[in-house]
Amino acid sequence: MKVAKDLVAASATPMVLGILAEGESYGYAILKRINELSGGELAWTEGLLYPLLHRLERLGHVESTWQSVTGERRRKYYRVTEQGLAELAEQRRQWDTVVDTLKELWLGATVRPQEGLA
Repeated sequence: MKVAKDLVAASATPMVLGILAEGESYGYAILKRINELSGGELAWTEGLLYPLLHRLERLGHVESTWQSVTGERRRKYYRVTEQGLAELAEQRRQWDTVVDTLKELWLGATVRPQEGLA
């Protein structure tokens, strides 16, 4: 199954902020975590992630530092800020509303064409 681009785009910010709320991380590890959490259904690219991280940094939701580990190249690590945690809480409230509304609709709905529309 391929998740629609609009849905991926809409959910990207809360997903990244949620991952960084677990602890600081770097780009490749964030991509890997998204893939793991989604059971492989969300295969994000660097072209999606890095512009988002840069935007979140400009907004003050995340901050970054370059770190070196012996024997490895330098990596840019990102961590969520207090402002980012507040944004994550707001995003969660909004997504809870959307998910609850969809569940309510789908609980009462049967999957069949409506009369006169088929």
